[in-house]
Amino acid sequence: MKQLRTVLLLLTALFSAACQAQPRVETGTLNGASYRIDVPARWTGVLLVYCHGYDGNPVKFAQNEKPQFSGFLDSGVAVIQSGYAAGGWAVEQAIQDTEALRRYFTGKYGKPVETFVMGHSMGGFLTMTLLEKYPSAYDGGLALCGPLGSAEQFVQHRVFDMRVVFDFYFPGALPNPAKVLASYRMTSEKTAEIEALLKSKPQQAAAVRQWAGIPTDHDLADTLVFWTYVLLDLQQRGGGNPFDNHDTIYSGSPDDNKLNDGVTRYTADPRAAEYVRTYYTPTGRLTRPMLAIHTTYDPLVPPAVPNAYADLVRYAGAGQWFAQQYVRRGGHCSITPQETERGFRALQMWKSSGKRPVQPTN
Repeated sequence: MKQLRTVLLLLTALFSAACQAQPRVETGTLNGASYRIDVPARWTGVLLVYCHGYDGNPVKFAQNEKPQFSGFLDSGVAVIQSGYAAGGWAVEQAIQDTEALRRYFTGKYGKPVETFVMGHSMGGFLTMTLLEKYPSAYDGGLALCGPLGSAEQFVQHRVFDMRVVFDFYFPGALPNPAKVLASYRMTSEKTAEIEALLKSKPQQAAAVRQWAGIPTDHDLADTLVFWTYVLLDLQQRGGGNPFDNHDTIYSGSPDDNKLNDGVTRYTADPRAAEYVRTYYTPTGRLTRPMLAIHTTYDPLVPPAVPNAYADLVRYAGAGQWFAQQYVRRGGHCSITPQETERGFRALQMWKSSGKRPVQPTN
């Protein structure tokens, strides 16, 4: 009988250990935001907080979906991600929802040994923001293809001004950039329509491509249609047009004099301008390592955009905490999982050794 009890206790212990060694997936809703938590079977204590990019609607997670970051999970890293309670350029909501999820995870699964934040595109902006706002919560950040720096300046010069220049050459082809109709939608049909228009007027299309630094009509059309939707999103959030271009001098076209004489000038709505200015303006005062990775060609967020943040960090006296790398590829966020994981390992090494990562040779 004693031997039987011993065997039963051993089997119970083995079963309990096996249960604990199983990967755990948790999905649910927290403060109106869908979330997903992945804890690997052998969690090393490292937590990755992931911030997704721009999406017109809140992201939803399902229990039976395959994990998005299998490489991280295989190496023992737990991953949490919020879908945010609001879609679009939901920076305010994303910050609150991501932090709420991180605190929820810590309360339920225990305090991690290390916590890192990572995000693509708008999620890269959030990575920067979270590192600046909550430095004690994170050990480092990995920003992928993100519009780092002032969102106000980025949207003004890359988004609004691109529409202003496009409208000079193709008036009326897209909605007024200062007052986009609420019914506007970014669709493949609209992109095809704008691409066909560009091809029908090659000289004007070449002028816009030259100004924007976008080599193909397809990429230009896709970017214009998307940015117009972003302008609508910001106008609805801020209650009007946030941007003023009366003092803007446009350069980089085949004839800048003609362009500046002919572009439409717009006046910003003060309340909308204040909204864009205040939902988060970076300080550059990093106290944790942050690695930014970009492709060498990106029609949406050109690789030179984060340079402004590098300058801001240096001016703030925190230059030792920021590093940039690039991958030799075109496309927005065309960074492979392997390159992402390599960047994450470099970030971890930076945190543990204090040595800033260098550009990979291949």
